[in-house]
Amino acid sequence: MQGSLVDYDGDGNIEEGTYYEIEGLQKMLYQAIQAYATEISKTPIVYFDTHNYPYFFIDTNNNGKADADEVNSNNKYNAWTARLLKAAYNYQVSAKDPGMHAHGGKYIIELLYDSIEDLNAALSEPIDLQKAHRVDDGHFAGSEEPFRHWDEEGEIPGSCSKCHSAAGLPFFLKEGGTASQPVANGFQCVTCHNDLTALTLYEVTKVKFPSDAVIDSGDANTNLCMSCHQGIQAINIIREFIKGLDDDRVYDILLPCRDIHCVAAGATRFGTQAKMAYEYDGKEYVGLFEHTADFRNCTDCHSAHRLDVNVEGCESCHAEVKSKEDLRKIRMSTRDYDGDGDIEEGIADEIDTLREALYAAIQGYAKDVTRIAIVYEPLQYPYYFIDTNGNGKADPDEAKYDNRYNAWTPNLLRAAYNYQYSAKDPGAFAHNGKYIIQLLYDTLENLSAKTKVNMTSMVRP
Repeated sequence: MQGSLVDYDGDGNIEEGTYYEIEGLQKMLYQAIQAYATEISKTPIVYFDTHNYPYFFIDTNNNGKADADEVNSNNKYNAWTARLLKAAYNYQVSAKDPGMHAHGGKYIIELLYDSIEDLNAALSEPIDLQKAHRVDDGHFAGSEEPFRHWDEEGEIPGSCSKCHSAAGLPFFLKEGGTASQPVANGFQCVTCHNDLTALTLYEVTKVKFPSDAVIDSGDANTNLCMSCHQGIQAINIIREFIKGLDDDRVYDILLPCRDIHCVAAGATRFGTQAKMAYEYDGKEYVGLFEHTADFRNCTDCHSAHRLDVNVEGCESCHAEVKSKEDLRKIRMSTRDYDGDGDIEEGIADEIDTLREALYAAIQGYAKDVTRIAIVYEPLQYPYYFIDTNGNGKADPDEAKYDNRYNAWTPNLLRAAYNYQYSAKDPGAFAHNGKYIIQLLYDTLENLSAKTKVNMTSMVRP
């Protein structure tokens, strides 16, 4: 089904049922178990079947098969390590339930994949997992943080449920508000479809952003996508938050840093019309990046279920694009925005260089103005932490909530917010590259008044 269209066992077949995906991973795990037993335990191992206790035996002739004279309790396997025991146990878990594919197939897939990965850590010739998959596509990645964050609480609060639960979006579209929802295993068909026979989508005529901007993209499906892909903070919220404060003075009330949240692609595409990034006074910013008539809406470029990019469609205009990685090479301007002298690199690289410069400026500002060093860790809330050892990196003992950065000034808050905005949308270079460059340039310029920033060769669109 749409929620399981990844090649879990890496055999190139996504037409086969989940049962056979699990069977493929079982074979890979058994291969890893035998390789580990031979190489690490120095005693070959074989598994007979689910009915012959104790199931795992010594492969006395080392032929890889459970021969009749080997399958007996006197020849039970006796060279266990902790790592091998864990893998053998999970193999048996997957084998002992004949209906595992129906009862909890994705859980079994995760166990098998993780067991192979763990054994691989000790093998000189690891089992190839490059084409295998543990995690489902985008909206169905129920094992990942966007859906698992609330396991301990047992429910998703109303402030998050619209976009992080299976039932939150339809509730919002019907009631015009949010409420707590059960913890979800990714989206369901009913999250976006109002009729499971006709597979019609909820019709969204316009979208209100946290900035109070109301936008109709002209396409109901795109409006549906933007109901979530819009961010949770906005320029008006931040301006109200820091109203009347001195730009370069540290305030305790500015804890924690404001966060745009993940993949606010709709906000990026509409640029200044959405008013979600922090735009500086006296500057003009671009609005909607229209792209082309054939690639105007979200689902023109992305699969609604898998969220992958329609790379083949890009090739018609961008001859250099042959793979997803090639998308970063696209550029339609000869201006050297980042000032590194390279006008052949893609807009994505121009943005990356400017973002790196902004991060350096943020760290320089913290050193020069707040006197408390700062580091950024994109995978750990609240993302900005005190650099206790001053090495410029977010070390494991620093990237903890109790060590969150606590010396914010309004200028540092603006800069950190825009840096996060540019980083949290991985497709920002394609959604509205010039808008992102304008934000990064203006943020660098703002910080340059208080810390050393070299912008001599940079160009603002």
